[in-house]
Amino acid sequence: MELTYEKFLRIFENADKINVDETTFYFDDDPEEQEHYLGWIGGQDKPYWVGYCDIPDGCEYSSAEEMFTAKIYDGKSLKERWEHAVICNIGGIDAETLLSYYGDKF
Repeated sequence: MELTYEKFLRIFENADKINVDETTFYFDDDPEEQEHYLGWIGGQDKPYWVGYCDIPDGCEYSSAEEMFTAKIYDGKSLKERWEHAVICNIGGIDAETLLSYYGDKF
């Protein structure tokens, strides 16, 4: 099952129903393939967080869309670089396994 940008965004928009904390990915056009981290911690004003980006100590956002459109990966957003994003896991679970389990729910 293909993980489109829209499906990935919907998964994060439903972070209260599915664990997305410690989600990792890299960009296949990055020669170092540096892993980046995304997550969600409920009960916060800005529950969405990013680690290993252009901002040295990471950053926090109010919404998944805000996080995915922030220009924090070499001056571009995850949305802009989606075609090069390789999702390793979502919430610590292999992305393909998670997608096979949740299927059409998102």
